[in-house]
Amino acid sequence: MRVQTGYLYHIKDEFFNKINNKGLMINHENGHSRPSYLAIKDKDILWFIPLSSKIEKYKPIINKKIKKYGNCKTILIKKIAGKEQVILIQNAFPTLEKYIKSKHMINGKYIKISNYIQKEIINNLEATISLKEKGINLFFVDIDGILKILQNELVTN
Repeated sequence: MRVQTGYLYHIKDEFFNKINNKGLMINHENGHSRPSYLAIKDKDILWFIPLSSKIEKYKPIINKKIKKYGNCKTILIKKIAGKEQVILIQNAFPTLEKYIKSKHMINGKYIKISNYIQKEIINNLEATISLKEKGINLFFVDIDGILKILQNELVTN
């Protein structure tokens, strides 16, 4: 499957079983492919950002961060496919194309987010990665540990 930046995807359970990181938002049980993940392609590594429909859960968290820091770059609420969605940059993680299960569809159409929203998300992800490199880790997942596993896979394959 050719993964493209800006589209939504679902990830195979195999990835979550292999990585086994408590910070990952794993697939729901009973065969449901949720959450959906926004893909951002960066060479061989893909960054996946989970989406949530729990707007009311995240609004107070966003407001608290804005009050404390003046902004919130790790959680966004944007309209995607006609519905407000929470974009959880703080829960982003890297993966490889081989772990992609399927492209997300609604009413038979693949979902792609607007270029404007993509740019904002990419900028916020890059800012969050940059902060991590400076010693301020805002990610809920062990990004370095996952990258190490994935890079080992790339070398051995």
